[in-house]
Amino acid sequence: MNDIPLSILYGVLAALLLLSAFFSSSETALMTLNRYRLQHLVKQGHKSAKKAQRLLKRPDRLLGLILLGNNFVNILASSLATVIGMRLMGDEGIALAAGILTLVVLIFSEVAPKTLAALKPELIAFPASWIYTPLLKLFYPIVWFVNLIANGLLRIFGIKAAEHSQATLNKDELKSIVAETDSIMPDRYKNILLGIIDLESATVEDIMTPRNEIIGINIEDPIEDIVLQLKNSPHTRIPIYKESIDRVIGFLHLRTILTQLFNTEKFSKQDITNNLITPFFTPETTPLHKQIQSFKIDKIRIGLVVDEYGDVQGLVSMDDLLQGIVGEIMTEEADVKKFADGSYLVDGSVTIRELNRITHWSLPTEGPKTINGLIIEFLETIPQVGTSLMMHDKHLEIITRNKHAITQVKFLAKAPGNK
Repeated sequence: MNDIPLSILYGVLAALLLLSAFFSSSETALMTLNRYRLQHLVKQGHKSAKKAQRLLKRPDRLLGLILLGNNFVNILASSLATVIGMRLMGDEGIALAAGILTLVVLIFSEVAPKTLAALKPELIAFPASWIYTPLLKLFYPIVWFVNLIANGLLRIFGIKAAEHSQATLNKDELKSIVAETDSIMPDRYKNILLGIIDLESATVEDIMTPRNEIIGINIEDPIEDIVLQLKNSPHTRIPIYKESIDRVIGFLHLRTILTQLFNTEKFSKQDITNNLITPFFTPETTPLHKQIQSFKIDKIRIGLVVDEYGDVQGLVSMDDLLQGIVGEIMTEEADVKKFADGSYLVDGSVTIRELNRITHWSLPTEGPKTINGLIIEFLETIPQVGTSLMMHDKHLEIITRNKHAITQVKFLAKAPGNK
């Protein structure tokens, strides 16, 4: 070793540091690859992605190979630095060489390459996968022996490397991922995805038209009043009942009586009852995805929501279900207004689920379904205009109300005293 020129030793040491940087960066890059993007690239036939995915199926083997190479070059570099230090300064050079090498390895072979790999994993991971694939075959006996001992130690703690599988995401984690895609996904698409994710947990009670807002026709009313209601109806499908909405006898599609309706001399209640569609009833606890399936199988578009006693609680239509997925078409513009200071002016009838979707808040959806209901349950009374309160970490103020409900609420950006 003493006969080898220092220039060659410096060159070999530099090469070893580069190899150490390669092993360190490729380890970080491969382990931080986005698994979902990787799967997408594999489906598109990306060759490097396929190799990377095969390597990641057994991370114990991949890590065994990387650490084997990294430790070998680091130990060899340390030995070489010791030789150089002794040749330059004798025994005193050993400590100096160790200190300098530690700093150089830390900066140029660990921190810098790993930071680059974390920021640009595909840039390093894909080329590295072409190198590791043949190396894994070449050094497989050594890697196998190392992993045999390491995996044996892990089994003591109940961990089996062979049963490793990619971690799955639960619904809340998936919602968090979608909610954090502000820079890469428009809000309208993000809201649709959040609505789809919520399908399993949301029920028809969350999106139904409440009982007090159902526009129906009492068949016991005078025919003149009924005709006037039909002509001015904003809906094409109308529930027809006797005296009470709990006694619905069917749904009327205006299209079926349009001709008779404008011939008032011959139009009668019999024309209505002859064209009624059998009413469809669904429990208020029915999940949205099951209700969509029921509408599809029965080929209907509207139904009544009933409670456990059979009393009508609301009305649900296919349009309501679609809005449950994509969001209320006019909610962001009309019922929820955001101001420049971050505050929100919210209609009391807006559902909590819809407000959470727009604002990315986490107001409780168990119990009351609207903002009005949530506040009244919280205070156990209908508050007066101007009332301020803290509710579920949100500072809000009652703006308007009527005799029976809160009609408008302002959620303030910050509570008083916060800076």
